[in-house]
Amino acid sequence: MLDPSSSEEESDGIVEEESKEALAPQASSSRLSPNRNSESSDRLQPSSRGSSARPASPSPTAAGEQEKEDAERLQREEEERKRKLQLYVFVMRCVAYPFNAKQPTDMARRQLKTGRERCFSELTTDQNTLKGQIRRTSERDGFDEGEGDWVHFESVFITKQQLQTTKDRFESFLKGDTQIVADEAFINAVQSYYEVFLKSDRVAKMVQTGGFSAVDCREVFKRHIEKRVRSLPEIDGLSKETVLSSWMAKFDTIYRGDEDPRKAQQRMTASAASELILSKDQLYEMFQQILGIKKFEHQLLYQACQLDNLDEQAAQIRRELDGRLQMADQIARAGKFPKFVSKEMEAMYIEELKSSVNQLMANLESMPVSKGGEFKLQKLKRGHNTSIIDMGQEDENQLSKSDVVLSFTLEVVIMEVQGLKSLAPNRIVYCTMEVEGGEKLQTDQAEASKPTWGTQGDFTTTHPLPAVKVKLFTESTGVLALEDKELGRGYDAMPLAKGDIALYISLTGVRVVLHPTPNSPKQSELHKMTVTKACPDQDLKIKLAVRMDKPQNMKACGYLWAFGKNVWKRWKKRFFVLVQVSQYTFAMCSYREKKSEPQELLQLDGYTVDYTDPQPGLDGGRAFFNAVKEGDTVIFASDDEQDRILWVQAMYRATGQSHKPVPPTQVQKLNSKGGASAQMDAPISQFLDADRAQKHGMDEFISANPCSFDHALLFEMVQRLTLDHRLNDNFACLGWFSPGQVFVLDEYCARNGVRGCHRHLCYLGDLLERADAGNMIDPTLLHYSFAFCASHVHGNSQRGSELQGCGSKPGGKKESKKKRNCKAQPFPVCLRPDGLGTVTVEEKERFEEIKERLRVLLENQITNFRYCFPFGRPEGALKATLSLLERVLMKDIVTPVPQEEVKGVIRKCLEQAAQINYQRITDYARVEGKKREMYDHPVYSLATQVMDLTILEKSLKDQRDPENVANLATPAKKLEHVIRLAELVIEVLQQNQDHHAEVSTASFTAFAWWSDLMVEHAEHFLSLYGVDMDAALEIQSPESWDSFPLFQLLNDFLRTDYHLCNGKFHKHLQDLYAPLVVRYVDLMESSISQSIHRGFERESWEPVKSLTSNLPNVNLPNVNLQIPKVPNLPVPVAGLSVNLPQMPSFSTPSWMAAIYDSDNGSGTSEDLFWKLDALQTFIRDLHWPEEEFAKHLDNRMKLMSSDMIESCVKRTRAAFESKLTKSSRSTDFRIPLSLCTMFNVMVDAKDQSAKLCAMEMGQEKQYHSKIDDLIEESVKDMIALMVAKFVAVLESVLAKISRYDEGTLFSSFLSFTVKAASKYVDVPKPGMDVADGYVTFVRHSQDILRDKVNEEVYIERLFDQWYTATMNLLGTWLTDRMDQQLHVYQLKILIRIVKKKYRDFRLQGVLDSTLNSKMYDTVRNRLTLEEATASVREGGMQGISMKDSDEEDEEDD
Repeated sequence: MLDPSSSEEESDGIVEEESKEALAPQASSSRLSPNRNSESSDRLQPSSRGSSARPASPSPTAAGEQEKEDAERLQREEEERKRKLQLYVFVMRCVAYPFNAKQPTDMARRQLKTGRERCFSELTTDQNTLKGQIRRTSERDGFDEGEGDWVHFESVFITKQQLQTTKDRFESFLKGDTQIVADEAFINAVQSYYEVFLKSDRVAKMVQTGGFSAVDCREVFKRHIEKRVRSLPEIDGLSKETVLSSWMAKFDTIYRGDEDPRKAQQRMTASAASELILSKDQLYEMFQQILGIKKFEHQLLYQACQLDNLDEQAAQIRRELDGRLQMADQIARAGKFPKFVSKEMEAMYIEELKSSVNQLMANLESMPVSKGGEFKLQKLKRGHNTSIIDMGQEDENQLSKSDVVLSFTLEVVIMEVQGLKSLAPNRIVYCTMEVEGGEKLQTDQAEASKPTWGTQGDFTTTHPLPAVKVKLFTESTGVLALEDKELGRGYDAMPLAKGDIALYISLTGVRVVLHPTPNSPKQSELHKMTVTKACPDQDLKIKLAVRMDKPQNMKACGYLWAFGKNVWKRWKKRFFVLVQVSQYTFAMCSYREKKSEPQELLQLDGYTVDYTDPQPGLDGGRAFFNAVKEGDTVIFASDDEQDRILWVQAMYRATGQSHKPVPPTQVQKLNSKGGASAQMDAPISQFLDADRAQKHGMDEFISANPCSFDHALLFEMVQRLTLDHRLNDNFACLGWFSPGQVFVLDEYCARNGVRGCHRHLCYLGDLLERADAGNMIDPTLLHYSFAFCASHVHGNSQRGSELQGCGSKPGGKKESKKKRNCKAQPFPVCLRPDGLGTVTVEEKERFEEIKERLRVLLENQITNFRYCFPFGRPEGALKATLSLLERVLMKDIVTPVPQEEVKGVIRKCLEQAAQINYQRITDYARVEGKKREMYDHPVYSLATQVMDLTILEKSLKDQRDPENVANLATPAKKLEHVIRLAELVIEVLQQNQDHHAEVSTASFTAFAWWSDLMVEHAEHFLSLYGVDMDAALEIQSPESWDSFPLFQLLNDFLRTDYHLCNGKFHKHLQDLYAPLVVRYVDLMESSISQSIHRGFERESWEPVKSLTSNLPNVNLPNVNLQIPKVPNLPVPVAGLSVNLPQMPSFSTPSWMAAIYDSDNGSGTSEDLFWKLDALQTFIRDLHWPEEEFAKHLDNRMKLMSSDMIESCVKRTRAAFESKLTKSSRSTDFRIPLSLCTMFNVMVDAKDQSAKLCAMEMGQEKQYHSKIDDLIEESVKDMIALMVAKFVAVLESVLAKISRYDEGTLFSSFLSFTVKAASKYVDVPKPGMDVADGYVTFVRHSQDILRDKVNEEVYIERLFDQWYTATMNLLGTWLTDRMDQQLHVYQLKILIRIVKKKYRDFRLQGVLDSTLNSKMYDTVRNRLTLEEATASVREGGMQGISMKDSDEEDEEDD
């Protein structure tokens, strides 16, 4: 025991006073609690007197029972406190001197991430293979190097407040309140993450369980954005990995908010470091919190147990192990064995106990002791249990003198010499020092007037009693010898060298010889030097200090009187040293001066030391004690009581005896009642700690024998309390202990013999209780502990049965020698994870109970996998749960469970999961619907909070009243509810695919069938939805088509899922909607046909300038899905009352962009084409999954479009002919816009037929060709009719000028009349009005056709035919008058018409080959000839000529 210093005494006094203050109330409360309770109850009574005139007083019986209950409660609390104090003593000893377990140091990154990984890595030393097989999923938590800082920063779990803070930060970002720059894609990703993840009730529940960390938030967001980023288009110079990194950096910025990341990182790094490797003080503090130990109690126990004294702790361990060996022998002798599954295990149980002690002895023996010898004893050669000592080998284990050779370090410091008066002041002096047998050192030079040095010399020796010689030298005045001397070594002593420059002589006989020991004073002292009579200075003194260090393997030393039977046979005072050779080997050695080997030694194995009375007849020595062994007694005596106590304590630690010697002075103090006093020389400081411990009631805990306690129950208690402490700390541990906690629990189990199976069974029970209470527990941890217990119970039970069969034959016959040897065979290592071969009945029964509880828990977790592992967190937990369930279903550790059995159990769980998940989303949708109804209520703005509080109550009331639900659920509301349910169903299935289908990945193929079960789960989930869907669709009106969005929503999801496409529900959906689609198409076809008929009957053929101005624009209810485009038909079908689907928001078709700025077709045709396109778009957007039916729908759409376009073309052609027939034949005819519109209808029909009637099969292509042919024929007919009209107009003009034909009466009359009138008035040129009228007609018709008809090809064709037909008509007319000469008026008109026509059609782009036809040449030649003839007549042509007609045109213009 260390001598307490004055500061320690003062601090102990403070602690003592604090403990008095702390304990006094407890003691007084325990004594006075009944009275206080009664007094407090009496004091509370006046408060009730105001309400009662006469308060009722408690009956004596009730008061007595209350006092009894309080007393029992206080007694239970006191017993609990004592139990925790005793447990804390055992824990403190484990922390103070661990020799079995170590804190793991290879788990920093994983520990920082989740606070749980590999905390059990040192649980047992022989579990590497088992852990490798079970914990293969732990690699999931590895991080890239770049993420280490963030992991440091976010290693703790998230609380409710932190989750709300995170929500607020992301909401602020979405509102734009932050300075973070982000693009639209990132904002959308954050919006989805915020709505789907952060606001999820499953995340809130996981936060409540304490299993959700910031890393989980980050990983979910990372997985959430990966698909989004991968779907983005490639950008040159910007990789998608860069985008991902940028988005994650922005996420970290949003998550941290305004907090400085450097400060947070420093704080979390320090916290994580303390979490990993803890010092002893930190471990003490941790378990003080776990066990509820007060600080002053810890200080008292720490001092009294001498936890800072490693020798005392090692001795305590040796005593405990010796006690365990004795207990094993007692069990064997008394036959009080635990109840095992096999009788044959009783013998093995004793061997296991001894083997475990043997292993602990080996561990203790391997602990470093000192630099002493390497002597080692056999492991079980220890203790007072002679039954396990091999006496035949006793001589082989005896120590030799060379085994106890020690090594000492001496420091000799020479300060000054006093009394040196005979030398001149300037004389040089110095000193030399040496340890006998070693080298000689010298000090620096000094003047005789001031002989001070302060020089230190360091020596090493193996002598426990060395001789240190110091001599004084001075400078010689005569030339006696030449010696060189190495000058100046500072203040360090230097070895002497021969050949100094100056001459020195020794002051003859001036020296001092010291014999230091490790117990000698360390401070400098004056020593009188030995001088001769011739020396003038007889009173020379030297001040020096000699410090002799104590080797680690020297436990005590000093002078003792000794007498023994075999050694030290004469009572004599000797110098003794207690030497520790190893952890189990100590020797009492006596030394002489200048000797390195002991003169005699006593090996302390088997000896017991104790105080004794003075022995008569032994002179010398004052305080006696002895060492006793069977057949031998050695008596020792010291000169004072303090030395005796120190020696007895040291030898008590060395012998490892169970009996603790009590000093007689302490016995007197304990037995005295105030009259006796302690001896004057008793070391009171040695009893201070023990007195304080006894004073505060701690002595019973310190002196308690550990072997007398049931450490299985104590360990169960400390492990449970440690788990509670661990689950309440800042780390998302998921049930994993911290490294420091595992270290202490490992040491406790090994040191106190707690069976590994019992440890894990208790751990499993505690974890299952926490899991049932709602805590998140890692299934990998459960798997490890369960596999440990299963390997122990099943493996050893199986082996025990084999041994039981080998033990005896039926009929009670004695077993043979060969079979008796079977019992001694050890179990295979693979069947003994904890190294034990025995299995108790209690372990087996408790294991079966735990197994059943674990099975129920796992099945419940799989059933609620969406809520137990939300969004796939913790990562890989679902895999581990499935793996653990498979292990739990195994009958033993060898026979694997059939795969079909595992699948059957999981299939049943998933069926229940489907029902639970659907019920929850149904409730959620119902509550959401109630919210929407109330928010739409006009009172919402005035009473929002009140209405929020009534939502749930109203929903529950509706559930209790089905009739009320039926009355309120209109078909439209029901359909809206089903559509919302469909969105939730799709969201659930998509999340299952994204977060819960990872167990069937390529890297983990043990559960490859999981995907099949998830498909079955999805089908069952959809079938539950199908019931509500069928019910909702059944009540819909047969004339309503509002359910098509529901089909498209479900079908778009199902057709993209490889497993659900054309599955059971998908086929049911098709069967449900196929008749509806067919009926819809039938009605649409009939309706469009009717609209064509009625539209063309009332068609005005006015061109449609803007389509959107004449088309309806009706918005459907705001549903978050892609609405199929369904055309609106305002005209009902004759004979049917059909409510056709309303038109959604119109978006202009792509084919309309080119004709948007020009005149288009008629309203009927445009409406027809748009309806056909919208209908086909609607059918195409359905994405019908069945190929045959999809082809049928497509073909029908094409054929229907062909029929409709054919009808449109025919009606347009008929209308064109009718309109043209009714028009005028004179030059006053102007082409109406309706005719141009009809032309445009044909143009549109041709364009739309290419899109709406395009077929892939050969037969349909032929049908499409018929449509093209029909359109072409119709266009040809329309062009021919138009040309015929133009020809008719020209014929009317020619008919007018035919009256001037030569030889007719009308011609002569007209000529005479013109001549006569020209004499009196200015008569215009005859015939020019007719020519001008026709030219104007031609030009106007050309302009209208060019401006209003949208097809250039048709215009060119029309112009070509028009020019050719009219030119042929002129040629024919002139040919008929070949024998007649043209009248001058006829000639002028024809010349003007021909020249203008030629010029105008050339400007319209008619080709020269058409313009310069043979007929044109014939007409031109005839007119040229007639012009030449008419020019010689009277009056001439008056400037009109075929040659100069262009100039005339300019004049006319």
